[in-house]
Amino acid sequence: MNIILLGPPGAGKGTQAARLVDSRGMMQLSTGDILRAAVKEGTEVGKMADEIMKSGKFFPDELMAQILGEHMDKLSPETGIIFDGYPRTERQAELLDELMAARARTLDHVIELNVDEEALVERITGRFTCATCGEGYHDIFKQPKVEGECDKCHGHEFKRRPDDNEATVRTRMAEYRAKTAPILPIYEARGIVSRVDGMADMDDVTVAIAGILDRGGA
Repeated sequence: MNIILLGPPGAGKGTQAARLVDSRGMMQLSTGDILRAAVKEGTEVGKMADEIMKSGKFFPDELMAQILGEHMDKLSPETGIIFDGYPRTERQAELLDELMAARARTLDHVIELNVDEEALVERITGRFTCATCGEGYHDIFKQPKVEGECDKCHGHEFKRRPDDNEATVRTRMAEYRAKTAPILPIYEARGIVSRVDGMADMDDVTVAIAGILDRGGA
């Protein structure tokens, strides 16, 4: 089974993808993770990606598709794929169709995690982590049991991501809507789009996604 997970940053795509990897043996292919790994490893593609991203230019669609194809070729045909962060444009959707057809794969589901913008702003801007072990907390939803002390490692230093602020979150939401608007109709026409309440409890979202995958239809 091959699926696309859609949703703005903070919607919980990463959490749900990780759970699908654990529970169903699927493979998550995140274009962002793939490029960051290539940059870190210093591969030829990584050097090219680093140069392109530093210049502020967009990574060429054809090159990204080629890299994705190489990762797909490393997988067993029986391994389901979760596409995370791809496709984002009509051209990328076309290229993904070509990648899938060339490998005798089909796209079974496009699952969008719907979010409420105001609630998402509250969710993201309240996040902070232990600077030592990375345990996650939230101003409203998950405070340390002992004020100022990490539950996990008992450290006393915490940090927040600099981009976890309201202006950035709203910009990301606008970008997400602009990017997904062109591709959703493509998949809706095929009858494979399903939507899940991304603001629900994480376990409830997991159950909802499982229900979509298990019933076979969108």
